[in-house]
Amino acid sequence: MSKVSTNQPLGTPTWIDLGVPDLDRAKAFYRALFGWEYEERSAATGPFTLCLLRGQRVAALRHVTAADAEGESWWHVHLATDDCDRTAKQIVVSGGTVLVPPADVADLGRTAVVADPTGARFSLWQGRTLAGCELVNEPCALVRNDLACPDPGPARRFYATVFDFTLDGNDDLPGFDFTFLRRPDGHEIGGVFGDPAAPASRWQTVFEVADTDDLVARAVAAGGTAGTPEDAPYGRMAAITDPFGTSFSVITRPSPTS
Repeated sequence: MSKVSTNQPLGTPTWIDLGVPDLDRAKAFYRALFGWEYEERSAATGPFTLCLLRGQRVAALRHVTAADAEGESWWHVHLATDDCDRTAKQIVVSGGTVLVPPADVADLGRTAVVADPTGARFSLWQGRTLAGCELVNEPCALVRNDLACPDPGPARRFYATVFDFTLDGNDDLPGFDFTFLRRPDGHEIGGVFGDPAAPASRWQTVFEVADTDDLVARAVAAGGTAGTPEDAPYGRMAAITDPFGTSFSVITRPSPTS
């Protein structure tokens, strides 16, 4: 378990949100999966719903119309910054694009929607009253984000330039084109996975769960779909798709004593 109460260092995946066409159905689905409760809030951009785990904020849901939705849905990752406007400018200088300029989200923080040179979208998060996910690395909360893209070279250079990440290979996954992204302090924030078959570049979200097989059954019962659970080098994983087509993964990690 990891509680977070202060802003994370530059480039750390710190917040996630999801746009859905039916908030009530989305809340019911994710409550069935993760036991989340909800807090309704509003900002200049419109109302949104904070997702709570034991009273701590772990994600957000927001309403989008069919016209706003752009193809496949996915959980949207926010990378930390202590100056949203400055980092947004650096993204443009480094070959990325600012899709939605920096703006305040109520009193919670300041954000901007951007894209890297491969087209992968993400957001920036400059925390104010909300540092980001207040619980991580425990069941029913965010545990990991990785970028999958057909051409990983430009992505690696971009994130190393903007966020000062170092790039390291992964001996645990021989035969796979995977590069760790590490902050200057050595902390691993995720990785870049080169997949020539990927239809587009996209940041992928993984939630930790207590029992992957049980979660798969609950996802299907709640109206989603799920892949067959598989054992991977870091735990037992499965792909989940919610009722709106949002794809994400879940993992049960080995206990420290196992």
